[in-house]
Amino acid sequence: MIRHIVLINFRAEVSEQEISQMFSALPALQDLLPGMGAVTAGRSESPEQMERGYMHGFVLDFDSWQSLQAYQDHPQHQALGARLVAAAEGGKDGILVFDLEV
Repeated sequence: MIRHIVLINFRAEVSEQEISQMFSALPALQDLLPGMGAVTAGRSESPEQMERGYMHGFVLDFDSWQSLQAYQDHPQHQALGARLVAAAEGGKDGILVFDLEV
């Protein structure tokens, strides 16, 4: 299984409602992409408070690297990705992506 982890440092003027709307688009991709599993998204609640500005994120599970690639290539993912980049502090510089085979 591949775990796709995305952390986002949103611009200060982006509301929690806007973030929630963007994150709510993620589960809809499950119906379009075989091999996409669990979706978890939200705001950090870490007691360690070491987010360094990356207060929101999501985790997606895929059954293979090929399924992750299909997600990355899908037009709905690309549209959502563009929205996230536009809302992130510094554009792409405000987003961290980490893919891990588990």
